[in-house]
Amino acid sequence: MEIGSGPIGRCSKEHQKIYQEWFNFADSDGDGRITGNDATKFFAMSNLSRQELKQVWAMADSKRQGFLSLAEFITAMQLVSLAQAGHELTPEILKTSADKEDIQPPTLDGLEALIDKTKGLTFNRQPEVNGSALASAQRFSSKSVKKLPLHAVTSIIDGLKRLYIEKLKPLEVTYRFDDFVSPLLTNSDFDAKPMVMLLGQYSTGKTTFIKHLLRCDYPGAHIGPEPTTDRFVCVMSGPDERSIPGNTVAVHADMPFGGLTSFGGAFLSKFQCSQMPHPLLDEITFVDTPGVLSGEKQRTQRSYDFTGVISWFAAKCDLILLLFDPHKLDISDEFKRVISSLRGHDDKIRVVLNKADQVDTQQLMRVYGALMWSLGKVLNTPEVVRVYIGSFNDKPINEAALGPMGRELFEKEQDDLLTDLVDIPKKACDRRINEFVKRARAAKIHAYIISHLRKEMPAMMGKAKAQQRLIDNLEDEFAKVQREFHLPAGDFPNVEHFRDILNSYSFDKFEKLKPKMIQAVDDMLGYEIPELLKNFRNPYD
Repeated sequence: MEIGSGPIGRCSKEHQKIYQEWFNFADSDGDGRITGNDATKFFAMSNLSRQELKQVWAMADSKRQGFLSLAEFITAMQLVSLAQAGHELTPEILKTSADKEDIQPPTLDGLEALIDKTKGLTFNRQPEVNGSALASAQRFSSKSVKKLPLHAVTSIIDGLKRLYIEKLKPLEVTYRFDDFVSPLLTNSDFDAKPMVMLLGQYSTGKTTFIKHLLRCDYPGAHIGPEPTTDRFVCVMSGPDERSIPGNTVAVHADMPFGGLTSFGGAFLSKFQCSQMPHPLLDEITFVDTPGVLSGEKQRTQRSYDFTGVISWFAAKCDLILLLFDPHKLDISDEFKRVISSLRGHDDKIRVVLNKADQVDTQQLMRVYGALMWSLGKVLNTPEVVRVYIGSFNDKPINEAALGPMGRELFEKEQDDLLTDLVDIPKKACDRRINEFVKRARAAKIHAYIISHLRKEMPAMMGKAKAQQRLIDNLEDEFAKVQREFHLPAGDFPNVEHFRDILNSYSFDKFEKLKPKMIQAVDDMLGYEIPELLKNFRNPYD
């Protein structure tokens, strides 16, 4: 299986010119997006059945964003053309078509007459910049966002931005959520491409894995048997090949890394962004990490909070790959801390047993059992974690050690892992919604905790002693909040981490509970997010 092959919406220049004209006509508000309402009117001219048009929309809007960009519109038109020619619409149809460039534009009754009629009324539209980033920025500027009604947004992500600024952000600011849990979100956090983070001890093949997927080197890639990657490297799409230093990346408004400034200059000097043009990077961003230390190396302290940085990236990433090789199955103390910092993101974790062709079949069976035993002691989940076995590099598989059966196993495992990666962009919008809802619930619980601590403070005398007592008995205070507001215990933050941060605050300066803010977030979770999803579901449902 190959990732990034067959770009969406590929067609001849002649056809692209036709589709561009059709797209501009269908895009009623000129924002570079065709929503469900636009599509139902335009696609009706194809005379296809409602069921066929439902399939066309579902396959074209594969990321479930609730709108079609130009590339996705072209895919939809190609699917309409194939349906009109009598082909059955299946997910594989565009892949099995001999050449997308040979697919003729579909027949749309009355379209040319409508276009000719409106040509005299057209006006020069503002050009689209970076997809629809300019339009999005204008819609969500601080001056205009609060006046924007929910039905005016043109995508699920834009709707989440509006809900965040109107409903959730005021709660976070009031109760200092950004100081305790996570920095405030920006437009770039919502618009960022899906991210995949690779973790593992040194020389387990993290950098080689990325190189294997890209089928080429990326700027700043170093590969060797010793600890070569000494920094966090974000490999992402860009107009040319270059490396951007961490301090520059952290203040770049279009990149979702502003929150990393809280880890200080010591970390930012060990962070960089590698950009290059690549079809896979147009869909996914990879995060390469320094090798986790083991043995004597653990005694050398890093100059920054390594597990804190991992935890920050884990919250942003869509998939976390833990890499092992058959000769490095031990889980060091630092690796154990790193895995523990992934708490709450268990659904994102996949394990890769890399370089598995370095041992024969019998040894591989024993290595797999030893790995599962080691993981069972660290991952505190009742479910068995998914482990992929393979050798993810550009060298041919060592059949002398594994035999033909081993080769077949490796190919199936590699296909399964690549399928997981291919599905990431399709699930990105769903993941954004999931993370947004998780954040809203965490912000609510945080507000309850902070306001409870403020309520427990005396009005006049003995404030210092009362505050110290509350900090010392923080676990009991959490239990009180849980009982009072009927909250799930598993959603509460880590007690020790919360206690450390509380030591630098005066509780009497905290805000009292504001029920209207809490109710606004409850309404958002109970009514407005479901309504948003309903507005941008498949228009033919």
